[in-house]
Amino acid sequence: MKQAIGAVVLVAAVVAGFIMWIAADVAPRAAFIPYAAPSQKMEPDYLRAVYSPLHFQPAIRTATDAQCLSCHSEVVEDRVRDASPAGQKTERMLAWYQRTPTYAGGQDTFHRRHLLTPLAKRLMHLQCNTCHQGHDPREEAQGATADAAQQDDISYTLRKQVNPETTCLKCHGAFPWQLMGLPGPWEEHKAAFGNNCLTCHAAIRTQRHELTYLNAEAIEQAGKDSGDACHGCHGGRSWYRISYPYARTPWPGMPADMPEWAKNRPTQSEARFLKPVAAQGGKP
Repeated sequence: MKQAIGAVVLVAAVVAGFIMWIAADVAPRAAFIPYAAPSQKMEPDYLRAVYSPLHFQPAIRTATDAQCLSCHSEVVEDRVRDASPAGQKTERMLAWYQRTPTYAGGQDTFHRRHLLTPLAKRLMHLQCNTCHQGHDPREEAQGATADAAQQDDISYTLRKQVNPETTCLKCHGAFPWQLMGLPGPWEEHKAAFGNNCLTCHAAIRTQRHELTYLNAEAIEQAGKDSGDACHGCHGGRSWYRISYPYARTPWPGMPADMPEWAKNRPTQSEARFLKPVAAQGGKP
């Protein structure tokens, strides 16, 4: 009997202690900080930034560089390392793009080379949305969701925010010397043409570079000065083994007979890059 009473007393003591411990833990404390509404000056959270209208069509079509760089400033502020992880000094090494005759200066980052280098500023009018046309962060694949890009939309490729085949290849494709009827690559035979592309192109495919992301006048002048300027974008900085199928825009005196390789080519470039007719001096 005494053992039973002792057990009851022990259980009661444990229960009482447990209740007191709980009460002490939830009781108001002196260090308690009441809820305060977040400051309006706080940075937007990650999801709100990801789903900004500027990352989607149609807003991204008219987005300015200033709007893009307000969040992505690192793409133009970052610099290459002074030395590689192995300790090699950057100034003693040549990157692949530094080996082209038209490049000047030291190594630089990807976006800076396309936006801020002297050559880029002189010959091009590239903007962030020249290449970046938005994407769906939920599923970066065409046709995956009801409001995603359609399967036949070639502006995107699986899991990529930029389609290299329709963007990078414009300036980084191989030089199509076979189509031009040349005896071999331009580097090997340019001396025979005086390193001057206009030896032929003064009369052939003369309607060129009239696009919003290019400075046509500066490019034509650079081509007159040296064929290296032309070759820099037409094979000299090749990333690919294939050439880009440029639009075969009609030019004055264009032959009626079309070569076999040109029969499937478009007759004008992408609509979003076309200049107004008035800006081209009335040219279509």
